[in-house]
Amino acid sequence: MFKDFYSIITFVISGAICVGLIYLLYNKHLNTLGFEESLKKLTSIYIGISGFLSAILMVFLATSAMNQKSYKAKIIHKISKTTQKMHNFRTIAEILFNSEIWLPGLKDYMEKDFANLSYFDVKEFYKGKSKLAIEFLQETHHFGETENLYMELKSLLMTDPKEKQIPETIDYPIFYKNDIIKKWVEHKSGSGLWYVFGYKYGNYKESLNFEAVFERHREKILTLANTIDNDIFEKSSFNDVFFSKLWEHLTKDVIPKLSQFQSLIDRKTPRLIYYLYIVFLLLMVFGVLVPITYLMLSFSVLAVIVSYSIVVSTIFYVAITFHIFLSKEVSR
Repeated sequence: MFKDFYSIITFVISGAICVGLIYLLYNKHLNTLGFEESLKKLTSIYIGISGFLSAILMVFLATSAMNQKSYKAKIIHKISKTTQKMHNFRTIAEILFNSEIWLPGLKDYMEKDFANLSYFDVKEFYKGKSKLAIEFLQETHHFGETENLYMELKSLLMTDPKEKQIPETIDYPIFYKNDIIKKWVEHKSGSGLWYVFGYKYGNYKESLNFEAVFERHREKILTLANTIDNDIFEKSSFNDVFFSKLWEHLTKDVIPKLSQFQSLIDRKTPRLIYYLYIVFLLLMVFGVLVPITYLMLSFSVLAVIVSYSIVVSTIFYVAITFHIFLSKEVSR
């Protein structure tokens, strides 16, 4: 807050310096013989200095733009790899979701009575936006609490938090939307599955029939896991220990990285770049173009006086506030 106030005060002072210089220089022009000739002699030096400073800024801005492009290219590469891992996790979730591991009647119960309820709605029941979520929480279920696991798997198959039902063909986008990533992070999608398989599997043995998963689907799940991370899943078997590691890796590594890389790629151009571009523009227009036009076309001396004043007040503003913009960028 203080820094913003400081910048405003400095801007007002710079404006006052600009107006003051215009008044003083123009008054001197009216009252001093030969003053315009002196200005013309100084203008060449003035153009040279402004052009030199503009060239430095132009090189800096071009370098910064190339660095930004290179940085984003690296982030895109990283997010692409992480996105592919997320695709593999979602394929595993899709296989399990559509398999016969669930207790008889669970799918019909969930897809008929709570078809328009999502995992995120249940997690956000306290907001009071979904009466169905409150009804679900108050309902006496008869499926060994696997209803929550069913909805959690379903949440991983969504690509939009507003979705309530999963389409017949699951979408695997090039990049996931920020909205769904934020929901996965906020509600730690996958952590419930990790907790069950890592700590409570004994309580769920009778409710989850993994023997019902086809052999080819088991092999596909293990292959996908190896693709996700060969070091962790190379010697895994199709059991509760494997699924505990699998969902732990999703919760602690893949989804957080997906969120991190997405935030980096969405990061806006630093304010310092805009700040320096404005300075560059002012130097080019009022330090180079206007004075050159004045010399070539014999414009009114007022034009070059205004140019001098704007450039001097701009340099004053930069000198006083540049450290503030630097500190803001460091903080960001």
